[in-house]
Amino acid sequence: MLNTITRDDRSRHIQSTNPPVLLEALPERYYADQHLPGARLFPHNQVEQLVPAIAPNRNTEIVVYCASGTCQNSHLAARHLIRLGYTHVTVCEGGKQDWEQGGLAFEFGIPTESAV
Repeated sequence: MLNTITRDDRSRHIQSTNPPVLLEALPERYYADQHLPGARLFPHNQVEQLVPAIAPNRNTEIVVYCASGTCQNSHLAARHLIRLGYTHVTVCEGGKQDWEQGGLAFEFGIPTESAV
């Protein structure tokens, strides 16, 4: 069973002074369209290639999200991270759809440091 986090907890994490690494487990076009503030592009099928540069320490707190409560990309990425030995991995329930329903802001485009 994966650890999960709610929209309200995600919002508090993003605004904290020491936020977890926030990863969007969707293809680049969806990330560029809109993503949660501070999120990094992290397609679920590129976990092994991307994670060493994004989170070299396996004790890093990581939160993964995707499109909605029915999308499984975040779960796939989280399970892969756990298999690789990451110890603090959480999945955002509801993904971007829930974030939008809460009236919360998004960022747009692909920041240089988030590009694959």
